[in-house]
Formats: sequence, structure tokens, C-alpha cells
Amino acid sequence: MMQTVRDATFDVLRRYALTTLYANPGSTEVALLADLPDDLTFVLALHEGSVVGMATGQAIATGRPALAILHTTAGLGNAVGALATARVNRAPLVVLVGQQDRRHLALEPFLTGQLDGLAGDYPVWTHQPARAQDVPGAVARAWHEAQTGRGPALVVVPMDDWLCVMPPDQVVAAPQTLLRPVAAADEAGASLAGLLAQSVAPVLVVGAGADHPRTWSALVALAERLSCPVWQESFGARAGFPQDHPLYAGVLPAGRAQQRNVLSAHDLVLAVGAPVFRHYPYQPGHLLTPGTRVAVITDDPAEAHRAPADLAVLACPAIVVEHLAARLPQRPCRTDEPPPGRRETMAAPEVGEPLRAGHVLAALAVRLAPETIVVEETPSSRPELHRLLPARRPLGFVSAAMGGLGFALPAAIGLRMALPERPVVAVLGDGSAIYGIQALWSAARYRVGALFVVLANGRYAVLDRLAETADAGKPPWPAFEEVSLSGLATSFGCPARRITAHDELLDVLNDVVPSLPDRTQPLLLDIAVAPDHHFHP
Repeated sequence: MMQTVRDATFDVLRRYALTTLYANPGSTEVALLADLPDDLTFVLALHEGSVVGMATGQAIATGRPALAILHTTAGLGNAVGALATARVNRAPLVVLVGQQDRRHLALEPFLTGQLDGLAGDYPVWTHQPARAQDVPGAVARAWHEAQTGRGPALVVVPMDDWLCVMPPDQVVAAPQTLLRPVAAADEAGASLAGLLAQSVAPVLVVGAGADHPRTWSALVALAERLSCPVWQESFGARAGFPQDHPLYAGVLPAGRAQQRNVLSAHDLVLAVGAPVFRHYPYQPGHLLTPGTRVAVITDDPAEAHRAPADLAVLACPAIVVEHLAARLPQRPCRTDEPPPGRRETMAAPEVGEPLRAGHVLAALAVRLAPETIVVEETPSSRPELHRLLPARRPLGFVSAAMGGLGFALPAAIGLRMALPERPVVAVLGDGSAIYGIQALWSAARYRVGALFVVLANGRYAVLDRLAETADAGKPPWPAFEEVSLSGLATSFGCPARRITAHDELLDVLNDVVPSLPDRTQPLLLDIAVAPDHHFHP
């Protein structure tokens, strides 16, 4: 029998380990998905944001592209925000987008997708093959494009293409293996070592691109060799350094003036796997104190190309930092350096005191194992989470770098599915959870044992605080305290508990947390907390 385009594409998926298919399909995907081979796993999500979010979690967990399938205009349109998050989170995705039958596309029949440019510049590559027989090669190329560009690569496939005949001599226009050599790591190390040799007071700023065991180890060696503090980038998607290390100084403030003040004691800032620099909101003034030099090491071309740096190195951060650390002499500890930040705690609430987000985070901090993956999407409480719940292992902290809501809940599911040996705890605001609540059905259906901790204050607290800061008057948006996250979870088949008291919280955590490594059932904790009164990112 002649092989079909569908069969040839399945061979490509197997070759590149794209064997888990996250989807919310429509009619344009039926020909691809019906009677799926047994060695391919289909995972249904009830919204396209959840589809892409779960695939993003898998991609972050494995460091390799994951596969998402979207349904023409409606599917791609619903998923654009999640695709933007995947791009900024450096998550490689292969995204198949269905299209109407190629044979009457010119007539624009029902469900024709006006797909060109719909996702904007967030995909690293977008392509609709000229012929059906070019689809397998386009999917293979998309894997390489996603891996190199660290983002989503889209392939648009008309629905009739899947059942077309694939000639045995058809060329698949993509390499089976693509090697990416580390260019000039030793030369880069020499250039950076020269800058550091001239520096009296260097400092490291690390980011999501440094979140890898080898990079963590190399950065610890470099920081200890330099005897310098290490700051985490502001609004970082992942931790770039062990946050329980004595040289860890904390998370950089997000304001330009505050960053400039924090880094003013240093004459050289070396950013590793982090942009130079991320701010929010806008503040005028110099980026750094005049005279301070900047160097950056990143494997993200866009991050390197836009960096206002004296020297940018586009290469694997781990290898460059290893070369750099090996070249440098041991420096003595500086006596004039302020002590780095220390892990904070928070006392239990007094009798009659309302439960606050910090109480929940402090309770988690003393119970979670170091290898736990904490997925964060609680904007008003994020600074407190950083203070109370440090990342102690690579992939110990994951967040949405883009800033849009709806990431953490589905991403936690994808992370747990990809890394079932690691406990996964998502800490979310109730406003954030509502954006991705449909993903709980997938967690329950596929027995994904993640814990979802919802800090429910019944409002968008960050917006309230920003309105106060801007002295903008009374905000027009209401609270939504009547929304029951535990009720919504239960309606999607996910077990849930409503918690209103500190003692009850501790009892539940003491019961649930020890089971997290082996848990196969999701659980949502809907925890009533008072709104935070301050927001200082």
C-alpha cells in the first residue's frame, strides 16, 4: 500500500519524539486524529489556551519541542496569548493548525482560516506547505525551527492533505539530525575574562536562560570565584541560580531607578540567560550608573541582539560560564559588599487576624521538598513568594514571562505529565485560575497528580494597588468574591477543598504534601485570603 501524508507525518512525529498530541480539535483535524496509532498519545484540553499551556509545560520540562494541535481560525485565535507566553518563556513548540480543504480554498468555504499573520510575530516560524506531500518535511523543519528559535513553530495543514498519497521517493526537506556547535566558547571566555579582570566590583544577574543543572553549577563556581552577589532578573520565568545559596542576593526590583540603585556599587554587570534589563513600569533615567559596563551571555538571539551591552555572547551559557570560571583567579571576599538577601519567614496569624497569602506561602515553604516545581501565577503576591519560597533546584520555579493570565494551571499539568517523578505545585491567584480553569478537566481525566493552591481574594488586587499608586481614583471594576474556585474545580471532575482558617490549612498541607511525589489525582485548594495592601514588584 502507498503511504499517506498522514502516515509519513506520524513517522516524523516518532523520529522527533512528538508522540504526545495536545489538542482541542475541530472538523479540520478529524482526518489526522481519527484512528490514531497506539504509540501516539492524545491529550484533550477543553480550551486552546490549555492546549498550548500544557504543551508549554512539557517543553519547559524536557527542553525539547512539544506538539500542540489547533483548529483553524478559532483555535489559533484563542491560543495566541498562550503562544505569546510560550515564545517569551523560550518554550519550543510544534503547532499544527488545521485549515479547510485545499481543493476549494479559493472559494473561502465555511471554516476557511485567514491564518497568515493571525499569531503576529510570536511564532518563530510559520509555514503552509505548497503541496500536501511537503507536509512531513514542514513538520520536521518546524521541530528544528522551534528548537533553534526557542518558541512556537506553526505549520498550517489543509484537511485533505492528510489522506493524499506520499510517493516513496518524496524528499523530506529537513535534516534528521542538526548539530549546533558551541561557537567560540573559549574565545568568549577570554573576552569576558578580560572585562572581569578590569572590574573591581562585578555582579551577576541571572535569568530563565540559566535554569539548567549544568548552568547552575557553573554559575555557583563563577560567583564563588568572584566572591560577588547574584541577582535574579525581575519578572523572570525561571530561576537562574540556587536561591538558598549564600551569594544569592534576591530578585531585582522592576523599576529602572530601583535597579540602578541596587547595582550602583558595581562597575560590571554580567547578565547570564537574562535580558538587559526587564522593567515595569516605565521610569526615565540612565539604565545604570554612568561608567558601569554590561556584558551578557545568552543562547537567545533576540535577547542578544537588543541588549544595550558592551559585550554580548551568543552561545550556550553553561559552556561559556565554565570556560570563564576556569580562567579566573579566586578573589577575596569584599568587606564593603552589603550582605546578600536571606530567606525570610512569616509568623502564623494571631487570633482574629485574617489569613493572608504570606501565611500560605510560609506554610508551603517549610513543607515542600527541594525538588518541587513551583509554578507561579499570583501577581499581587509574587514578591512575597520570592521572599518566602526560594527555588532550591533547577526548574524549581516556573512562571509566565509574558505577563498574561492563564499560564500556570495548564503548564503545571504539562510539567507533571512530562516529569512524573517531581512534585508540582501551582500557586495561583483566583483571577489567574479562572483564565485556565478548563485545564482541570484534563488533569482529572488523565490522572495528573498536581496540587493547585489558589489564593482567593475575590478581586484583581494588582489592578487595585496600581490604581491607588497612580492616584487614579476609584476603579470601575468590581470584586468577584461570589466566584467559587472549589465549585468550578468540582464541576470539572477535580477534587477540591475550601479553606478559611490557618489551622485547617496546616492540617490539609500536612496530609497532602507528603503524597505529592506519588499522587495520581489532582487537588485544588481554594484558600480564602485577605487582599495584599501593597504591590512593589
